[in-house]
Amino acid sequence: MREIDTTAVPQTADQVTLRSANLGRVLRQLRDQGPRSRATLATELGLTRTAISTLVSDLAGRGLVRTGDLERGAVGRPGTTVELDGHGVCGLGAEVNVNHVSTLALDLGGRVVSERKLGLDAHVVPAEVVLDRLADLVEQTLSDVEGRGILPAGLTVGVAGLVDRERDVLTHGPNLGWRDVPVGALLRDRLGSAYPISFDNEGNLAAIAEATPGDPGRQDILVIFGEVGIGGGIVADGRLLRGRHGYAGEFGHMIVEPQGRRCGCGRVGCWETVSGLRAVLDLAADPDDPVRDPALGIDDRLAELNRRAALGDTRTLAALEQVGGWVGVGAAVLANALNPATIVLSGYLAAVGEHMRPAIEAALRAGVLAPNAGGTRVELSTLGFTAAVRGGAQLALDTVFADPTRVERRLADEVVAR
Repeated sequence: MREIDTTAVPQTADQVTLRSANLGRVLRQLRDQGPRSRATLATELGLTRTAISTLVSDLAGRGLVRTGDLERGAVGRPGTTVELDGHGVCGLGAEVNVNHVSTLALDLGGRVVSERKLGLDAHVVPAEVVLDRLADLVEQTLSDVEGRGILPAGLTVGVAGLVDRERDVLTHGPNLGWRDVPVGALLRDRLGSAYPISFDNEGNLAAIAEATPGDPGRQDILVIFGEVGIGGGIVADGRLLRGRHGYAGEFGHMIVEPQGRRCGCGRVGCWETVSGLRAVLDLAADPDDPVRDPALGIDDRLAELNRRAALGDTRTLAALEQVGGWVGVGAAVLANALNPATIVLSGYLAAVGEHMRPAIEAALRAGVLAPNAGGTRVELSTLGFTAAVRGGAQLALDTVFADPTRVERRLADEVVAR
């Protein structure tokens, strides 16, 4: 029986919903598994080849997919593959951290379209001024992408602290010195509502960026994101675990040294007091050492630590080893509870991680009950301090992967024509 082309007749609401769902399935399959021929897509998704061809044509008309190369390893006559395009749509990520605000635009194919960063001391500057600076960066990023004919799918903002995602309020940001700041209302007042804006904890967004779709080794991971404080995220079976109210991932406030230093949260002995960047700098340098000057960008300070370590400076190496041991102590607690396949060290921990890694792995093996640390391995992120903004951009793009009809055909056609 010949299949009816439903695009040629008026569609019911159910048909529109089903079509949108199938478009999303095709798009997500290409994201997660890579380029595929139409025949392979039909088999994997349980649809007919005619239906797949119609869906691919629709996605191509929206500028979301394009024709690729011949399918490799195919049985019989190889077919031409379909791959993600999406150069006409992007997700925006933004971040408020203690030392900087930053933005990043990512297109549907995972390519960075624009990236901006501004150093500031958010602990000293009022929250309203910090958000002014962030809004300026977002506007500059929008100008970058719109000047290239790219449409924003949405903006996700990561903030260092506890984020009430229902109210878009930062309830407590110890290292920022913020409490009950309505970041959602304040930022929307500055940016308007031309596109969706959402908010999340920066550690959660970093974890989303590290959980690579289609990579089995990155579906059960624990991301430890270090800057002034320590946070992170838990990904289990490819899904971010937020907890009942979205506050999961505040690893930095586990008590590991009850007689230790007072934390920014007010308690004593939190993990981040012995494993955050401040702990390394305090041990590695005197107060008047330039590497401890907040006016020096964090990337420059970390580069100097690496330079000294590479030259064999004993104080620097001892500091990195001591703090690495504490990182491993906390990682072992988490590994005993969660048994992740991989612990990904992100933020400053990735930047100096090669010098800390032996101490981290030794403490992990010593602290995990299961043999060989339960099979958990330690990896260094390659994303550095961009992990949170990249994860935010990916989360903003999820709306397109869920419903590709959000990108209109005529707008995509205009982008291709430029």
